[in-house]
Amino acid sequence: MEHPVLIDFEKRLKAVFDRIDTELEDRYGRLFPRHPSRPARGETCDSSQDGLFGVGASFSAGFGSDFGRGYVLELRIATLSHVDGDLREKIVSEAVERLQALLVQEFPERKLKVVKDGEVYKIVGDLSLS
Repeated sequence: MEHPVLIDFEKRLKAVFDRIDTELEDRYGRLFPRHPSRPARGETCDSSQDGLFGVGASFSAGFGSDFGRGYVLELRIATLSHVDGDLREKIVSEAVERLQALLVQEFPERKLKVVKDGEVYKIVGDLSLS
């Protein structure tokens, strides 16, 4: 059984990811064809499972990390086409910038920030259940 505070936190976090996904789809969604097995935008009830982009995060206990526990950002571009490295970095940078702004807006009661942790971006800060 999951803690009610955790359920609420992850629901609100998912809403942030959905908003970023929508913004990325609006801006870049027509640049590349979707992977053939991926449904079109809006065809599923989860925006991370359709369209060109999938935005989400997985919790990490943070073993071996300089920042400890947090949520590791997952940003997928679901295409078989080559995505230029500079463009990919631009998309990731925009997503990270929006994520930081939306975390402050959605979670004003917590001090959350997005950090680069090795090769990944991670949400760290007040992840308490109180």
